[in-house]
Amino acid sequence: MKKEKENLDNLLKKFENQWDVHEINPDHQIVFFNKLNKKNTKKNNYTTWAIAASIAILLGISVFYNNSKKPKEFKFASKETKRTDSIFSILIDNELIKLKDKTSPENEQIINDALKQMKIFDADYEKILKEVQKNGENKQIIYAMISNLQTRISFLQTVLQHIEENENLKKTTYEKIL
Repeated sequence: MKKEKENLDNLLKKFENQWDVHEINPDHQIVFFNKLNKKNTKKNNYTTWAIAASIAILLGISVFYNNSKKPKEFKFASKETKRTDSIFSILIDNELIKLKDKTSPENEQIINDALKQMKIFDADYEKILKEVQKNGENKQIIYAMISNLQTRISFLQTVLQHIEENENLKKTTYEKIL
């Protein structure tokens, strides 16, 4: 214990002239708080501007998105038709997401062709919707609508299956080479 105290005393003597022993200005606290308050007002200003800019960007995006995608008008259709359309639309959207996730240089042509075909199916579907709006719902038109929706889902699933088969073929070919 005595040795530790000696070591501590030696250490303190070694750094004796290096201690900061200056007296603090009595107004130091006031100056400090003034600087602190100045910084906070600037920070609050930047925060306010950042929030305002974020809101403006979100509003701009929402306006652009709402104008670029016209919603389907189904005011004339029955609840069952609306429900059927929404269920199939969700399934089709999910398949399109899966298809876009498979994008690669090898699959680019297949996916582009599939998307072109989907535009054709969409155009046919729009014709069917106009027919429903014009003539009302009947069994033939509803059957055509459901058939179009089923065809689109089936088509997307076939394309996805084809892409997966190509990927598996490349993997097995690569494994055989090694």
